[in-house]
Amino acid sequence: MAHEKKETSLIIFKPDTLQRGLLGEMIHRFERKGLKIVGLKMIQLEDAILEEHYSHIKEKPFFGGIKKYMKATPVVVLAITGINAITAIRTVVGPTKGHEAPAGTIRGDFSMSGQSNIVHASDSKESAEAELKRFFKEGELFDYERPNFPFIYADEAF
Repeated sequence: MAHEKKETSLIIFKPDTLQRGLLGEMIHRFERKGLKIVGLKMIQLEDAILEEHYSHIKEKPFFGGIKKYMKATPVVVLAITGINAITAIRTVVGPTKGHEAPAGTIRGDFSMSGQSNIVHASDSKESAEAELKRFFKEGELFDYERPNFPFIYADEAF
């Protein structure tokens, strides 16, 4: 794979994903796109990690509701890699507000909300790096070969 274009990003499957029994469908969409899972685990979020992750909104009046929602059940976090993965993931996920997201995207197909919107996805290389460090410890991400990548990425893989 062309290393200068290879990116790794964080996905959080929120409580509504688990409560609605959508986890398998969500993972399938990323794999079907051609992205590679390099990390996966279920965790229970605590106040400290939520305050760090949502530091940009923790002073907003609605943050208490988001914190309560994100702690309602465990979440599943994924590290996904691929060429231009961040853009590809954001395309698969769709806009934040489910009622505005186009059909065919995760949020467009499964969400009507801005909060209960199935999934969080890193929005840039910088946030992906910080978020991956926040949710995965050293040794929890794996690199392995997928023999189908030349067929997914064509000339970009070489």
